[in-house]
Amino acid sequence: MNKRMISLMAAALALLSASGQVSFTGVGEHPVIELTPESTTGLNKIYVIYDVNGVTMNFDSYTGERAKWEYYDYRSGSLDINPVPDIRWNGMSTSLDRIIPNVGYKIQDGDNSPFFCWVVNYVDYPLELNDLFFGSETPCNLVSFDLDGQAPAIDYYVNRRRHVIDRQIELKYNTLEFVEDSINSYWDMVAVVDTFPALDQAFQIEPPLCNTVFLLTGDRFLREWNMEEEGTESDLYMTQAVDCEAMAWQENHDGTYSKVESTISDGSAPVHVLFKGFPTEAAVYRAWQIADDPEFENIILQYNQDELDYSFTDVGTVYVRYMVANASGTCEETSDYYTINVGVSSIGVMMGGRREVSNVFSPGTTPGVNDIWKVPTKSLVEFHCWIFNRWGNLVYEFTDPDGGWDGTYKGKLVDPGVFYYVAKGLGSDGVSHEKRGDITIINYNQRYGADPMGGNGATGGTTGTGE
Repeated sequence: MNKRMISLMAAALALLSASGQVSFTGVGEHPVIELTPESTTGLNKIYVIYDVNGVTMNFDSYTGERAKWEYYDYRSGSLDINPVPDIRWNGMSTSLDRIIPNVGYKIQDGDNSPFFCWVVNYVDYPLELNDLFFGSETPCNLVSFDLDGQAPAIDYYVNRRRHVIDRQIELKYNTLEFVEDSINSYWDMVAVVDTFPALDQAFQIEPPLCNTVFLLTGDRFLREWNMEEEGTESDLYMTQAVDCEAMAWQENHDGTYSKVESTISDGSAPVHVLFKGFPTEAAVYRAWQIADDPEFENIILQYNQDELDYSFTDVGTVYVRYMVANASGTCEETSDYYTINVGVSSIGVMMGGRREVSNVFSPGTTPGVNDIWKVPTKSLVEFHCWIFNRWGNLVYEFTDPDGGWDGTYKGKLVDPGVFYYVAKGLGSDGVSHEKRGDITIINYNQRYGADPMGGNGATGGTTGTGE
């Protein structure tokens, strides 16, 4: 055997001798359930025995010495430790035929670290689930239950501190869960399992969002021993609790829509937004609210509907949220709010006053690359732009603030040169605007029919600059 194998075996033996080994005989058809508590408790194991009567607890020694047994408890508020009587010794193991239940054990095997465990006698903590009733309710926040039966806490003590073993008693019911989908968002019914370490005769949970029946079953130990009964079922619960979700999409200039996450900053009026609210089953009263403060103390508009198609035209900031309430108005919920900011009106400038009207462009070049001349605008309710050649003749005009000039006159590209524009508009804030300037059209790309030397190409520019 090589040195590495000998070293590994020695390490394993040291580990075993540090903890010892506990086993049980005479347990019958209900095997002992072994739990490993958190290391901070100092306990090596917790053993849950269905009934300690007739069960023997054994400890195998790794030192060849007779192990010393003690049992302890802190229920009196101080450490109560006693030697365990009637320990049998057969030369390698010690055995306890009459287990003292629901206490801790300290087993000392020679000079090794002591082995600490807690032994639970399950029949001392009977689980009875006879009937389940709805108690006094605060239906918006809690559902209260009254239990005909008992599910006492299975406890153990370490350093004067009480700990509770989780029995994992199960309460099964249905509720609603919001599913956000790019095509069709909705509330979906889902099954819920709440677990409890123990139950008093009265207990509470958060209310479900749909009508449902509650089924109480337990516990983890009975399930593992295949002794779990059907449990107890409540009457049909009629929910009063409500909830809601909200979504919003802003209309783009091309007619498409973009989802709004929470804020539209410095929008250009009209800011057109489609809002959609998603209420739960008990929500009878539904409304979209628009306020001038985020606390919604001053609601300026309200629309009693789930969908709101709205255009914001007034300069400033408003806040929009969706709210729902049940039939009696006792339960109410609101969505997160949206912040909609409409910027001041302007022509030819952007935020900060930076000039944005281009005075050079190249019509007929690569599509989408400086091939359309536009006037930047914001929050205009009226707009008109005229373009003239150098002789003052009107070449083009448009009234759509999102429109522009493609450099044509009567269907043909104009010759390179200097043109002039006048743009006027009325802002949603009532301010009138006017902008004037020049436009220089540079030589066309040859592949679009322009002559790189400056003359007209195969397709020809217009020569109507003198019209």
